[in-house]
Amino acid sequence: MPDVHNKETRSYNMSRVRSRDTNPELLVRKYLFSRGFRYKLYDKKLPGKPDIVLPKYKTVIFVNGCFWHGHDGCRYFVLPGTRQKWWLEKIMKNKSNDEKNHVLLITAGWRVITIFECDLKKDKREETFNRILSQLKQS
Repeated sequence: MPDVHNKETRSYNMSRVRSRDTNPELLVRKYLFSRGFRYKLYDKKLPGKPDIVLPKYKTVIFVNGCFWHGHDGCRYFVLPGTRQKWWLEKIMKNKSNDEKNHVLLITAGWRVITIFECDLKKDKREETFNRILSQLKQS
């Protein structure tokens, strides 16, 4: 099935998709800051340029979108009806890069926490924040 938008409209729509300072990221950052944690953002020196870096705890946090990172079994991960092969290849490449970067970070001695956007919905948010805290306290 061909794309329902022309090239200019599709380009504009895709340019509006943010990769930094997303609402799920802001939720996690505000929570950590309110609990006294201080962090760096998007450290380019680390594999995968983690969203949140807590050097004191030797921990990085990735806040992933369910769609863009192919969250398995998630109701928010639905392949588009058009160009499914292209989207599947793109998402599989994202997942592969995620795995590769996690291995590199763990090998370098970092603890990796991955949070998907569905984990930050109102019904799961408190549980997710408690999980982050317990993982940071293990450091």
